[in-house]
Amino acid sequence: MWQTLMISLLAGVLGGNGLPHFIRGITRRRYPCALGNGPIPNLIAGWTALVLAMVLLQWADYVRHPWPAFAAVAAGVLLIGLFHAGPGAFGRRDETSGRVEAGAGPQAG
Repeated sequence: MWQTLMISLLAGVLGGNGLPHFIRGITRRRYPCALGNGPIPNLIAGWTALVLAMVLLQWADYVRHPWPAFAAVAAGVLLIGLFHAGPGAFGRRDETSGRVEAGAGPQAG
């Protein structure tokens, strides 16, 4: 069952991270992405992450342990959401100046 939990957690992280990229891509908005910041690279990155998340869920055999797998997916989505809401991968953007502050976190003010 631990394999189901770990793979489901990873699927949650991938899916939770892929969703904002996919949304930014289909709404034609720029967003920081390893493939490029434009809409098309974000769409491709988001779509790929969502597809991989679904493949991982199939591989995790969530049918045998549905509730633990669901809890692990939910925890993965929550973890990546907290990461992006907090420090994020590219630092925090200062709303007044538009600059990115790499070391800024919730304590900065």
